[in-house]
Amino acid sequence: MATEPAQSQPLTQDMMAVAIPVPGGPEALVPERRAVPVPGEGEVLIRVAAAGVNRPDVLQRLGRYPPPPGASDIPGLEVAGTIVAVGPAVDAALAGQAVCALVAGGGYAEYAVAPAVQCLPVPEGYDIVEAAALPETLFTVWTNLFERAYVVTGDTVLVHGGTSGIATMAIRLCNLFGIRIIVTCGSDGKCQAARDWGADHAINYRDADFVAEVKRITDGAGVQAVLDMVGGDYLPRNLACLAPDGRHVSIAVLGGAKAEIFIPQIMQNRLTLTGSTLRARSVAFKGLVADELSRTVWPFVAEGRLRPAMDKTFPLKDAAAAHARMEAGDHVGKIVLVVV
Repeated sequence: MATEPAQSQPLTQDMMAVAIPVPGGPEALVPERRAVPVPGEGEVLIRVAAAGVNRPDVLQRLGRYPPPPGASDIPGLEVAGTIVAVGPAVDAALAGQAVCALVAGGGYAEYAVAPAVQCLPVPEGYDIVEAAALPETLFTVWTNLFERAYVVTGDTVLVHGGTSGIATMAIRLCNLFGIRIIVTCGSDGKCQAARDWGADHAINYRDADFVAEVKRITDGAGVQAVLDMVGGDYLPRNLACLAPDGRHVSIAVLGGAKAEIFIPQIMQNRLTLTGSTLRARSVAFKGLVADELSRTVWPFVAEGRLRPAMDKTFPLKDAAAAHARMEAGDHVGKIVLVVV
């Protein structure tokens, strides 16, 4: 085991990173020079090739989602690249390996530290930029749809935001595990894009009542689970989509943090309401998830059967443009920053 972070040290002591000096619009993302971080116990230093852009990054930029204690103030929750140094209690053999990693912050930079247990190997021949688009959505969908909602082969699920990074990952995982998936989108074009990606059904929520459509699609039976990032008035409508013993999982509240529900409906149909956030969970928990993913999902990655839906890439220095695209809502799949 290594005792010093001395393997394949970076060739520079400082790096370019994208910071948020003052919260605000996309222009609040400012490239600046930072010291290259040093990996601590159980950590590795990654020379970043690409970093995924996620909705929590936007919320952090707006000042609504501060990093958890001890995490970097640099945004970015997922990276892919090459391990160039390891900290104490990390196998020195990891140096030089291509990995993708879930991080609690620090991804928008030329170098980032990550707990070794939150890294997954990038298979030979797998696009490193695509690999950067995997961790955040994969960890999120797996823990919430497959673990908290415990969906299984033969189930039907409803996922909102049908062309988002989360939903496109959910679509692909449902395809791989024999689960029927219904998504909602805000336009016919996005509905078609979701179907092209693998959704069994896509509902344009601007033109149709998604509750009625779910009932029609399921012949009145409802779905076994709903994965929701909207909240607000979607919650009671989501509950109306659930079959008896159905599970509702909240992962964001983009449409509002409060909702009014009819409690007897939950009792009569034996519904389960749950939810989670990922960023503040412990390294131990995320390591357990990574281990489960390596056994159950990573074989599909190695075979090339699990790839993220890719929207557009931007140079790291143009992170502001990447955020502007995300906020415009025109993207289909993941937006990724590339270190060039």
